[in-house]
Amino acid sequence: MNVAETLKTLWTDSGFQSFFVNGGWKNLIMIVVACALLYLGIKKKFEPLLLVGIAFGCLLVNLSYFGPESADALYHLDLWDNFLDPTHEDYHSYGAIMAHGGLLDILYIGVKAGIYPSLIFMGVGAMTDFGPLIANPKSLLLGAAAQMGVFLAFFGAVCLGFTGNQAASIGIIGGADGPTAIFLTTKLAPELLGPIAIAAYSYMALIPMIQPPIMKLLTTEKERQVKMEQNRNVTKTEKIIFPIIVAMFVILLLPSTAPLVGCLMLGNLWRECGVTERLSDTVQNALMNIVTVFLGISVGATTAASRFLSVETLKIVFLGLAAFCFSTVGGLLVGKLMYKLTGGKVNPLIGSAGVSAVPMAARVSQMEGQKANPANFLLMHAMGPNVAGVIGSAIAAGFLLAVFK
Repeated sequence: MNVAETLKTLWTDSGFQSFFVNGGWKNLIMIVVACALLYLGIKKKFEPLLLVGIAFGCLLVNLSYFGPESADALYHLDLWDNFLDPTHEDYHSYGAIMAHGGLLDILYIGVKAGIYPSLIFMGVGAMTDFGPLIANPKSLLLGAAAQMGVFLAFFGAVCLGFTGNQAASIGIIGGADGPTAIFLTTKLAPELLGPIAIAAYSYMALIPMIQPPIMKLLTTEKERQVKMEQNRNVTKTEKIIFPIIVAMFVILLLPSTAPLVGCLMLGNLWRECGVTERLSDTVQNALMNIVTVFLGISVGATTAASRFLSVETLKIVFLGLAAFCFSTVGGLLVGKLMYKLTGGKVNPLIGSAGVSAVPMAARVSQMEGQKANPANFLLMHAMGPNVAGVIGSAIAAGFLLAVFK
């Protein structure tokens, strides 16, 4: 037995050796980035349920990058490039992924096929009370206005050199809806999934920091002090009919929204109909947790250093922040318009809750309202635009998908 030859073979086959060849230093950088994301998720609690999984997926893919043909690699960029290449024999062939892919390749099929985001929407529907929206249908206008950032970021991305598909995927960050951003990006620009998902969830976690300065800048002290009248009581029948009507109308209008809107409204129907408590509970808890595990790790797998470390990633981070800010501005401006039209009966702060981050954006509206007037209770009023934003972001994604697919 040649000890020296054995040691040389062990070194050559190890991942440590790989850091010194073929741009392996980039993977070292991504390992540092993964650890930073883990810190933000665990210590700072930035969307920890998903960010911890995404960060660890990032860590795994950059630890096991030894080469596209390596049996040890967990994620193979070449397989997915072939999957997306119309000229290749494995074009849209999941069989090739199953036969030759690693663990993360196989888990990622659920993202690429749109399964995980749709199931997340089902859980969100089961946890969402659309009562405030039904009681005040004008909230739909605020949810729609808060999609302004989606389209402004889209045009900004085009100006910065992104293709239409890529710009649409970047713009949807402004909807403040992580599953929708993942769903649209896997359909239109899967090569950008890693940075878009990380930007979307990071900015969602930073809403309590991003929105308040904009809210104070665009509203007066008098507007922030407005107390709103209590919403009317919504009947059980209305809550049962609502998801059925919304599903029918939205899916007929934009068939491409069927996976997201259909699952969202089915989850809500299970919640409200009163005869499927077990299913509602399962979707809200067990299923939601399982899908979150798979979704986080799978998205993290797309952050391989060779794709993630680029000028494009920095542009996406900047455009994502701009999209969030402009979405907040859009909701606030329509909120101010409602304030004027109703003679001061609508507090414009609820407009900022039109982004889809439920219920965080509504809580921020509540906190800013109470700072101006301790007797202010805006939470339920803000929940109307907030849940309208969930529907609005799905519709925006469906529109972009219909245009660019």
